[in-house]
Amino acid sequence: MTQITPQPGIMDIELYQGGASHVAGIQNVVKLSSNENPLGPSEAAMEAFRRAAFTLHRYPSTDHASLRQAIGEVLGLEADNIICGAGSDEIIALLCQAYAGPGGEVIHTEHGFGMYKINALAAGATPVEVRERERVTDVDAILAACGSKTALVFIANPNNPTATMIAPGEVARLADGLPPQALLVLDGAYAEYVDGYDGGASLVESRENVIMTRTFSKIYGLGGLRVGWGYGPRHVIDVLNRIRGPFNLSQAALSAAEAAIRDVAYVDHCRAENARMRGWMADALAEIGVPSDVSLTNFVLARFASPEEAAACHAHLTAEGLLVRPSANYNLPNCLRITVGDEPSCRRVVHAVRQFKNGEADG
Repeated sequence: MTQITPQPGIMDIELYQGGASHVAGIQNVVKLSSNENPLGPSEAAMEAFRRAAFTLHRYPSTDHASLRQAIGEVLGLEADNIICGAGSDEIIALLCQAYAGPGGEVIHTEHGFGMYKINALAAGATPVEVRERERVTDVDAILAACGSKTALVFIANPNNPTATMIAPGEVARLADGLPPQALLVLDGAYAEYVDGYDGGASLVESRENVIMTRTFSKIYGLGGLRVGWGYGPRHVIDVLNRIRGPFNLSQAALSAAEAAIRDVAYVDHCRAENARMRGWMADALAEIGVPSDVSLTNFVLARFASPEEAAACHAHLTAEGLLVRPSANYNLPNCLRITVGDEPSCRRVVHAVRQFKNGEADG
C-alpha cells in the first residue's frame, strides 16, 4: 500500500470553480459569470501582444522592470515596491507561502474570495472565517478574531461577490488594530471601478503591515493572460521575490499589461461604460423585485426571496443561454452574481429575470 500523502490541509481544499462558459446544446451564450470586461482589452494592449510574437523564442525578463516602472509612473507608486505575478492569485499564494504555515491562522470574511481559504490550506495554515455585517466587511469582527496565531488578514475592497466596500478610515483602523505579527492584505481586484480610489496604496505607504494586490484581469480586459501585481513595504516585497518563480510571466503578458496600464483614456472609458450599465441594470432589477446592494464593481449581487427562488432563476437564465454566477459557495445561497456586460447583454438578462418573476419562464 502506498504511503505517499500530501501535506496536511491540502485534501481539505475544495476545488475552485470558475464561472461557467458553456451550456450544452446552446450556441452563442452570454457569459456574465466571471466579471470580465465586455469591451475587451484596449487596442494598444492587443497590438503589444501581437508584436510580442516576434520574440517568443526569448525568455522574458526576471525583474519585470518595464512593467513595474509603467505601473509606478501611471499610478504614482514606487516601482521598487511592486511585485508582479500570474494574476493577483499568485501574489495571494506567495503571501500564504511566505507568512502562513502550520500553527498560523489566516483570517478572511464569510463572503470573501475563495482563494484566500484555498491558499491558507495549501500552506498548512488554519483559515478563520469571520462574519460580515449585512454583506459588508466588519472591522470589529475581524479584530475580535485576531490573536497570537494570526499571520494574514485578507479583505477585498470592494469585495467579491458582495460588491460592497468599507471606507479608507475603517481600513486604517483595521491595520492599526492588528497584532504585531499580522499582515493586512488589501485585495483591490475591482479598485479601478471606484472613482478616485487608490486601492489602499496610501495606507501601504504609511504602514509596515499592509500590502495591496491588483489585477489586469478585470477593467484592463486581460484575464486570459494572467497578470497581477502587489504593492507593499520593501521588506515584504523582498521576501516574496525570494520565492517567486523567475519567469512567472511571459513576455507577451508583460508587454500587453504595460500597454494596457498606459492607455489611461481606455480605462476611463471602460469605467464610465460600466457605471452607466451597472446603474441601469441594478435599477431595472430592483423594479421587478430583485434588490442588490449599491455596487462599486463591475457586477451586481442580485438577491432573491429564498435559495430556491435563486436556483430556479439561475436555471431559467441558463436555459436562455445567460450565464451568471450562483453564490451559495460564498454563503449567499439566495443570491446570483451578475456581471455588468455590454448594453444588449444587460438588457437580455433583465428581460429574462422579468420573465421569470412574472411566471413566464416556461412560456
